[in-house]
Parts: sequence; structure tokens; C-alpha cells
Amino acid sequence: MTTLKITSKGQVTLNKSLLRHLGVGPGQQIEVDELPQERVVVRAARSGGSMTDFIGCLSREGTRSLTVEEMSAIAGRGWAGED
Repeated sequence: MTTLKITSKGQVTLNKSLLRHLGVGPGQQIEVDELPQERVVVRAARSGGSMTDFIGCLSREGTRSLTVEEMSAIAGRGWAGED
């Protein structure tokens, strides 16, 4: 168990090992759910893009189509949480 200190502003800093465990880094977000009995669940926030959003990025007027390799690289970064 990890114990964290609350600042005078009511803030808590998660240490590097917890951030690494969540798989998040600078600029990324986490989600916190409040549970009964004074408990919370903290997890990495994942983008909520839809299939329609993805398909819409494949073809835009005035731009060239992406290659399969480019699409694969983009998908790989997304799965790795690199957005």
C-alpha cells in the first residue's frame, strides 16, 4: 500500500511507480470513481473515439489517403496509449 500526503491546496501527487503502474505519463489523464465506504478507484483514462471517428479520418477532401503502413503506425501508437 502507498500512502500519499495531501497538500494545503487539497492536492495529491501520485509517485512515479503508481503512474508507471497505470501506464500514464505527462499530458495524459486519469479517471477517479467514487465508491461507497470512503473508497476511490483510479485508472488511466482511455480515449473514447468511435469507429465513425476513425473512418472519418481516412478520407478528407484536399488531403492524400494514408498508406497501410501509416495507418498501422497510427493504430500502434493509439494502442500504446501515445494518442
